[in-house]
Amino acid sequence: MAYHRRGNNNRKKKSRQVQGNEVIRVPLPRNGQIFGVIEQALGSGWMDVRCSDGKIRRCRIPGKLKRRMWMRVGDVVIVQPWDVQSDERGDLVYRYTRTQVDWLLRRGKISREFLTGSEQLF
Repeated sequence: MAYHRRGNNNRKKKSRQVQGNEVIRVPLPRNGQIFGVIEQALGSGWMDVRCSDGKIRRCRIPGKLKRRMWMRVGDVVIVQPWDVQSDERGDLVYRYTRTQVDWLLRRGKISREFLTGSEQLF
């Protein structure tokens, strides 16, 4: 009878990017993705997200993220706009932790006004 080994084989490797001499462990938006802040939870895996381009999109949480992590109002996320209805809909790709948000603030990737929602979008 064969036994299945459970060990270090299934560990995920942390993705790292290099910018200059610094190693970045925080995923950044790429290929049309943008930063967003969750404004309202609508239920059934849908959220209203205020994006960094000034638009409010109705985004869905894909199944692999829905089962893995909780998304709450005020969380900073990466949004992938849809090819169709790109100004209105999108998918949530990644949720940042508190320490990652602090890193983004220190590096100037996002602003404090963007987090609080007090900047004028229109």
